[in-house]
This record gives sequence, structure tokens and C-alpha cells, in this order.
Amino acid sequence: MVGDTVAERYELEELVGTGGMSSVYRAHDTLLERNVALKILHAHYTSDDEFVERFKHEARTVAQLSHPNIVTVIDRGEDNGRQFIVFEYIDGENLKELVVRSGRLSVREALRLALQVARGLAFAHENGLVHRDVKPQNVLLNGDGQAKVTDFGIARTLDVDGVTQTGTVLGTSNYIAPEQASGQPVDVQTDVYSLGVVLYELLVGDVPFPGENFVAVAMKHVNEPPPNLLDVRKNVPLRVAAAVDRALEKDPGQRFPTMDAFAGELEACLAGLDAPGDVDEGKTIVTRRPMVAQPRRRRKQISRWAVGSVLLGLLALAAVIVGLLALRGIHGGGTPSQAATIHLLGVGSWDPFGDNQEHSSAAPNATDGKESTYWETEHYNSFTKPGVGLVLDAGRRVKPHGITIKTGTPGFTAEIKAGNNLTGIDFHTVSKGGPETINGETTIELDLHSSQRYFVVWITKLSPGKSSVQINEVSAS
Repeated sequence: MVGDTVAERYELEELVGTGGMSSVYRAHDTLLERNVALKILHAHYTSDDEFVERFKHEARTVAQLSHPNIVTVIDRGEDNGRQFIVFEYIDGENLKELVVRSGRLSVREALRLALQVARGLAFAHENGLVHRDVKPQNVLLNGDGQAKVTDFGIARTLDVDGVTQTGTVLGTSNYIAPEQASGQPVDVQTDVYSLGVVLYELLVGDVPFPGENFVAVAMKHVNEPPPNLLDVRKNVPLRVAAAVDRALEKDPGQRFPTMDAFAGELEACLAGLDAPGDVDEGKTIVTRRPMVAQPRRRRKQISRWAVGSVLLGLLALAAVIVGLLALRGIHGGGTPSQAATIHLLGVGSWDPFGDNQEHSSAAPNATDGKESTYWETEHYNSFTKPGVGLVLDAGRRVKPHGITIKTGTPGFTAEIKAGNNLTGIDFHTVSKGGPETINGETTIELDLHSSQRYFVVWITKLSPGKSSVQINEVSAS
């Protein structure tokens, strides 16, 4: 209790938190004359060898982690049969308290804090430890606003049975991964999912799946698609929304492969806020769209009657449109209407064999109608990778006959790829004759069997004597 002294050294001054297994006190270390955080295992668990061992395990494992974004373990011991762990004391609030007090955060602040958490967790993963209970309550903020991950109480090392066993559900339901809620094996992707939920909450001010009880919320994580972040906060950059979307994939294999990869994407999103044309307006960010996966939109339940009515309406509308087009002579070879014009927008780069970015922020220069501006590859001493590309968005699925490229570095070789997924997983070659040499202004004819939304100018060889390629303008016809 407050006022007691533990191990003849730690004076308990204030109860600062309590959980299912333990309570945490602010205590004064009379030996070193400093404040510490003292976690004490609840009395009714002291006779349970499993819980005692889990508590000791936390101390042993976290004591091995020395990272600026992980709370440091100072000591561990036993006093009159009560197990305790001593941590550095963080004089500040946790992330949950920050959101409750402030509401949703600015995009920049949300990314900054999530990136720090990701770095701490990535370090833990590199040292063989999965947290399994990532939530804002377990992220403390010191006086400098630095985030520190704490409470590895249900963590498991990657090389023991605790990680691969099934049938055990641990964690907090608001942030629990689908596989964890189902009692399936957990690994680093489990922490990726939970951090994705935390980032969603920082950006929105609420969790994606609120509910009244553990089971109801856990089943939502298992069965329901998460809300589209852009539906609830429209000015979030597309790349940030896509990062959250990927972290919240139900299938662990579709998430970021490692926490380090997630941290890298968060860092890129944060850097993107500083790109030319970006505006940070407190709690909203307006930015150009980089190359990212298109966020899913939540499916709505529609009755069969409504679907039938819509189909009939569409058929009637189609008949009217066909009639109007015939009257205007389009089917007879007349001039296409202005509405049929294909407008391409440079949205990023595709560099799957490199560092996944190639001057993405300059991509809009290739479609701005000004030949004096351009997108450029990085400079290479030796171009040995299979290729690198400029990504273009048509805004809808289209079937152009060709892509016209204007360049200030003639002589390079390129082909056109296309797909309907901005991650690049379905990009495929659609050029008629394979790679072509681009000289000044060149049109590459396409062989499209179906409409596509995204097109890539895929550069396979640099111009002789050049270390980079510049693309000044790209258009579709």
C-alpha cells in the first residue's frame, strides 16, 4: 500500500496504474535518491507458479532491451513473497490519456509518435521478443514528448513455445490482432496490427472497432473490415491511409513483413509531409498523392431489390448514352467527346528492386503540362537492376491506345506496365513491341485486353553516357 517500503529500499508514494496481473506505483528509491516505477504482482497470483514465472520472464527479457523508446528495467526482486520489478519512472501521461485529453492528433504528431513506438518494438523484435499487448496505455510520454513502450508482461520470445501455441487469447480487445483473438499463433505481424490500430486512434480520436465487451470487439477484429480512414478524416494523406490500411490487414501475410518495414513506411510518410506543396494545418494535412496502396472502402449491405433497381437504372442510362454517342458520330469515326479524354497524373515512383522510392515527390512534374519541369530517376554509376518506373494514375479504368513520352535525356529504353493496384502487385507489361528507345517525343503503342487505372513508364536502360533519366511530360491517347 501507499506508504509501505518494499525491499527496505523503495517507498511507495502513489498508485499510478493497475491491471489484471499487477499494480504500478510511483516509488522513491531511498538508496539512489530518485523516483522509480515499481510493478508489484497481485497477491493472489503469488502462489501460481505460472504467473510468477511470467512476471520474472518480463523482467529478464526487458532488462536486455536498451533502447530510447523502451522503458528501462532497473531491478527485480521479491519481498515477503511478493514479486516486483523496478522500472525507470516516466513523469508524464500515456498515449491514451493524451488522446482523451486532446482528441485526434495532427497527422505529423501521430506519425512522429507511432514511428517512435515502431522503432522500440522493432528493436524488441530484433532481440527475439514480441510484445503482444501494444496499446496506447502501454506507451508513456516523457517531458520531451518522447514515446517509451512499457508493460511487456505478456510478451513471448520468438524461439519458445509461447509464441507458437494455439488456444490462448491474450491482449486487449480494442487492439487485438485477428489471429490473436482466434487463439492462433502470433508473431511480429501481431504487433504490427496492434500498432496500426493505435495509429488509427491517434488520427481519428477513437478505435476502429468500439464495443461493449471483450468478445464482441474481438470478433469485429476477426470478421469485419476496418472503417476507411479517409471516410472519417478526409484530409489524411493517401500514403498514410494506405499504411494504416496495410497494417490492419486480416491476413498477417498481407501486412508489413516486419516492424522495421512499418517504421520505414511511417518515416517516409513523415518525410512526405515536408515535400513541396504540402501543408500542415494543425490537425489536417493536405498533400500530393504518392505511390501507395489504394485504401479499401468498407462494403455496404444492399438489398437485392435495391441492386435490381440500380441495374435497371444503369441499363436505361446506358441506352441513352449509346444513343447520344451515335448521334454525335463517335461510332462513325467522329471526334471523341471531351469527357472521354484520358488525363494522367504522376503519383509516384515504382522501385521494387531498390529502396522503394525514386524522387516520388517530383512525379506530378511529368504531367503538369510544362515541358520545363520533369521527374528524374536517381543518378546511377551503373544501372544494373531490371528497371525503375514512373507511376501514373488515370483516375479510372481506361484503355488508351498509346502512351506518349517527352524527355530531355533521349536514348533510354522503356516499356509500359499497367495494373489496378497501386502497390504494384498486378503491374504487367502492356507495350505492344516490348522495350523501345525513347527519343525526344515517342509514343509507345499498347496492347490492353482490359481497362487499367495505373500505368508505369518502366525504364530498363539509361541513355548512353547518362547517369539518370528525365521524363518531362507523359500523356495518353
